[in-house]
Amino acid sequence: MREAPADYLEFAIARSGPLFRTACLLTGDWHLAEDLVQETLAKMFRSWRRVSRAGSPVAYADTVLVRTFLSQRRRRSSTERPSDRLPDAAGPARDAELRMALLDGLARMTSRDRAVLVLRYWEDRSVEDTAQVLRMSPGAVRAQSKRALQRLRTLLGGQLADLTA
Repeated sequence: MREAPADYLEFAIARSGPLFRTACLLTGDWHLAEDLVQETLAKMFRSWRRVSRAGSPVAYADTVLVRTFLSQRRRRSSTERPSDRLPDAAGPARDAELRMALLDGLARMTSRDRAVLVLRYWEDRSVEDTAQVLRMSPGAVRAQSKRALQRLRTLLGGQLADLTA
């Protein structure tokens, strides 16, 4: 086992928190998110020399995270299922209820819809950035975002209106 370069360690420490937050939103499960981040950082380590010279390791890590998530979801051998229980979060009760409703709705969506919504609206990425990460055209991202938002609204039904009123 080779020793990790100092710049990789610095990068991994700085980005593990943001990667974990995104992974939690994608998987809906704390433990699966940890596994996803670990796998992402391992892939980053294997190709660190090339990635660090490319100039945008943060974007590369985000792309690896989302693509690894989508790849895991496609594997038929994956028998792990996220739990319907999420860790407790501090905050105003109204915000917590809305957050839990949104997380529940995201958990019931397809992995592709979830990835588009998380990247576009939770991570506040541009259509172009989302398209690049998901290997889609910008037009496809716009169309998928619109359909995914409609599905989320349908899944949440009146629950969303009650929480935002």
